[in-house]
Amino acid sequence: MFGAVVSRYGFASPAQVFLNLFVDNSYLIVLAVGMTFVILTGGIDLSVGSVVALSTVILAKTLQSGWPAPVAIAFVLMVGPVLGLLMGAVIEFFDVQPFIVTLAGMFLARGLCYVVSVETLPIKDPLLRSLGLDYLYLYEDKFIRWTVIVALAVVVVAAYVLHQTRFGRTVYAIGGNRGSAQLMGLQTSRARVSVYVISGFCAALAGLLLGVQKLSGYSLNGVGLELDAIAAAVIGGVLLSGGVGFVFGSLIGVLVLGTIQVFVTAENLDSYWTRIMTGILLLIFVLVQRVLVRSNT
Repeated sequence: MFGAVVSRYGFASPAQVFLNLFVDNSYLIVLAVGMTFVILTGGIDLSVGSVVALSTVILAKTLQSGWPAPVAIAFVLMVGPVLGLLMGAVIEFFDVQPFIVTLAGMFLARGLCYVVSVETLPIKDPLLRSLGLDYLYLYEDKFIRWTVIVALAVVVVAAYVLHQTRFGRTVYAIGGNRGSAQLMGLQTSRARVSVYVISGFCAALAGLLLGVQKLSGYSLNGVGLELDAIAAAVIGGVLLSGGVGFVFGSLIGVLVLGTIQVFVTAENLDSYWTRIMTGILLLIFVLVQRVLVRSNT
């Protein structure tokens, strides 16, 4: 798909255009990784977009209040997991549907954004400005930013956890058949809560990356990002019913969404065409998934 776009428009530097997909979407990569964990268990997390916004405003507000950057970052990275833990506990121990619980979490996190600030808060810390703006040259004039390194590190760690640890095998087992997983002696309750903690952490980290990319915190950041993360995971091959999918597939899904944005920009189309094309592509992938599932049963 990317090759077709490049050949159509003859970009002067296709390699840099490809690298820019990572630069522009580093926060979405991290968000999609967290969403992958949740969907693999058969769940959903609608709160992540609001947690991203909450992270940006908390980061900007704490820095504005004189907090040292490392302390502010650590605090931001604690907020998401705490919210994820609360939602995961309610889902698991009170047997409430993930859709309802995370929808409530979405409204809670977005409301807290307005409590912190209703205005755009600039981020002026030199360390974070460097993280968001400095180039990391790979060869010749081809570059990425440090946010890409963080995002790719998250992908690698997540892939290792899912495929090389007992926890990862438990996550897949829950999505495949939770009853069978329990009979095998796997800690399904702990794993099911943990995936929402991981999703919350990834959302907080994604908010941090978005904040340093925009150099500001704003309560309306991240609107609809939860849907982009879900779309990236599904396009990357993660089954919404759970049990099937890969982190690297979600990464590819993010790159596909980024390629759609490049196409829309190159064609000089209105921004809403990005949503239309994403919706069509997502529908196609969901239908293909259903056909494959039925053919295997």
